[in-house]
Amino acid sequence: MKTVQQIKSELKAIHSDSDYKQYLGVIDSLIDCKENSPEEELLELISIIVEDYEAVHFTIEPPDPVEAIKLKMEENGLKRKDLVDYFGSPSRVSEVLNRKRPLTLEMIRKIHKGLGISAATLLAS
Repeated sequence: MKTVQQIKSELKAIHSDSDYKQYLGVIDSLIDCKENSPEEELLELISIIVEDYEAVHFTIEPPDPVEAIKLKMEENGLKRKDLVDYFGSPSRVSEVLNRKRPLTLEMIRKIHKGLGISAATLLAS
C-alpha cells in the first residue's frame, strides 16, 4: 500500500469515473484516521477534490416547492387542515397541493417561518 506522502504527491484533479472511484476508496480507507495526523490532512485534501468533482458532475436540482411541503407534512405528521394558517383557507391548501394555484409571497413567508422550508426552495416554482 502506498504511503500518505506518495498519495499526496500523486494527487490530481478527477478526470474520469475511474479516478473518482479511486478517490472514494482512499476516503473510505482514511475515514477513521486520527485527528491532526498526516492521514487526516490527506483525507481533507481528497475530500475537497471529490466535492469539486461532485459539484460539477452530480448537481442536485432544488426540490419542487409542493413536494417539499408534502415531505415536511409527512415528516411532521401534518394534515392538510394543519396548513390552513399558512395558506389562508382549506380550499387554498387543496389548490396549491394539487398545483392549481401557485404559492404567493405571503404563503411563502408563512411556510418558511412556520415549517422551516427554505425560501429558495419555495420560490423555485
